[in-house]
Amino acid sequence: MTKMHARTRLVLALTCALLPLALSACGEAKRALGYEKQPPDEFQVVARAPLSMPPDFGLRPPTPGAARPQEGTTRDQARRVLSGQRGVTPIATEGRSQGDLSLMKRVGADSIQPDIRVLVNKETQSLADADKNFTDRIVFWRKPDPPGIAVDPSKETQRIRENQALGKSVSEGETPQIQRRKRAWLEGVFN
Repeated sequence: MTKMHARTRLVLALTCALLPLALSACGEAKRALGYEKQPPDEFQVVARAPLSMPPDFGLRPPTPGAARPQEGTTRDQARRVLSGQRGVTPIATEGRSQGDLSLMKRVGADSIQPDIRVLVNKETQSLADADKNFTDRIVFWRKPDPPGIAVDPSKETQRIRENQALGKSVSEGETPQIQRRKRAWLEGVFN
């Protein structure tokens, strides 16, 4: 009877130990045990802007023929043209009706910047350079070798003196160089 009693206890203990594991596979049991997150429903959450009064009720529609404040004075327009802030490119009138020209002027096609391609290329290049610099720092984490060839100054001075003593040209002979040794794969990683 003791063997049967011990076996029953063992089965009961194993069942109690494995029951949470077995139930955790069920969706409802996961939710009940707190294993599954319950985020709020994004369609139920609504943010509403606070009610506010407009700052000025005195704003009126523009009168026809009145000066536009966004254009500025003639003096300001001349200053912008002279400083090169905005160029004016004439609209090609060949094969266009008066309606087409009027529409193009209305959308601002007559005041496009003539060197826009240069400006876009410059901005794009600066973004690409910044991105490349970041990528290079991540991929090539070592400091780059200095550009050019490193000349050994003491040996070069000796070579020039020997050439002068022998009456040869200073540029004759090979220039002694400092040979940089190859770095090991993990050299400098932990420094």
